[in-house]
Amino acid sequence: MSAKTMTPNKVLGLTGLVFLAAYFTPFDAPRVAGALQEAFLMLNDYARRHVLLCVVPAMFIAGAITVFLNQRAVMRYLGPKAPKLVAYGVASVSGAILAVCSCTVLPLFKGIYKKGAGLGPAVSFLYSGPAINILAIVLSYKIFGWKLGTARMAGALVFSVVIGLLMQAIFRKEDEARLADERMFAYTKEDGDRSLAQMALYMASMIGILVFVNWADSKGGSPVWDMIYAAKYWITGAFALVLAFTLVRWFRKDDLAMWGSATRDFALQILPLLFGGVLVAGFLLGRPGHEALIPNAWVASLVGGNSIFANFFAAIAGAFMYFATLTEVPIVQGLLGSGMGRGPALALLLAGPSLSLPSMLVIGGELGWKKTTVYVSLVVGLSTLAGLAFGMIA
Repeated sequence: MSAKTMTPNKVLGLTGLVFLAAYFTPFDAPRVAGALQEAFLMLNDYARRHVLLCVVPAMFIAGAITVFLNQRAVMRYLGPKAPKLVAYGVASVSGAILAVCSCTVLPLFKGIYKKGAGLGPAVSFLYSGPAINILAIVLSYKIFGWKLGTARMAGALVFSVVIGLLMQAIFRKEDEARLADERMFAYTKEDGDRSLAQMALYMASMIGILVFVNWADSKGGSPVWDMIYAAKYWITGAFALVLAFTLVRWFRKDDLAMWGSATRDFALQILPLLFGGVLVAGFLLGRPGHEALIPNAWVASLVGGNSIFANFFAAIAGAFMYFATLTEVPIVQGLLGSGMGRGPALALLLAGPSLSLPSMLVIGGELGWKKTTVYVSLVVGLSTLAGLAFGMIA
């Protein structure tokens, strides 16, 4: 909500809260000062490592989905009337192929949701993108052993479908009303004079850029993966040339203008909430391996054993932390070395990558806080139960 749409009383109330925070916060206290510095260091790290190479390409893809993707195709495969096996299969697999972090997946989620995807399949895509990362699964097997690696893979696959089905069932009437509202489907440029093969090549080139420019080093975990990593910029460049070819051959100036406008709108909707959330997360929890307001020792001491509380705390702490792609693996490795139980470790691995405080803010802006609260509760609750069950048998 912008200042222009807020009532004077709300503006005054918000101003009062800012004043009280500025007045009473002991900024000269070493821990508070360190946490404040950590917040901006985390924002700096996020901006350098993720915005240009992850979020920006994702916003261009989301803009392309909104402007050019044929709506009938989205409704056919991801709409509420699509066969469940098809809808949730497409959503979970397509999300897993991208293997992005919880913030990078947001523009893509907004794109397919605005285009007419049902709430359930859209949420399945939202969860699967960050949670089912192929390299993260491989590293989990290598570092944590086959039991925890298998549990993480199976849990993420099952959760992506179960959470989507539950969200669709809980909010079925609201979602049907949303899709029945003709105003939601304001006219946008369809693929028109471009064939399905041309559109597929155009979308694949952008997805290829997003995937390969962010290809992570497995550090010896997979020779093939490391070979791709060594050549990732050459591969990315090849996809960029394909994208340039499609734009020159099959798109007009007005097409590009509409695409740019849609991408700009996504940036205006997402970036302020993302940056604000990253600052808050950095202030409270800090970057991986660094302390902020909440001491790391507190977290480690609360996730030992296999109690319901330990699993719940691991899930809820992971849900609010921001994990860049693959960073959850060394973090959990360090926590296990500090006494973390294997059940809470799984709970964190299932909840952490798929959620973060910045992503919650953006999801809340798109779905509303009622749906967002239910989604977060489902992720945390199921992760807690999965961790508790795994801890009993591991």
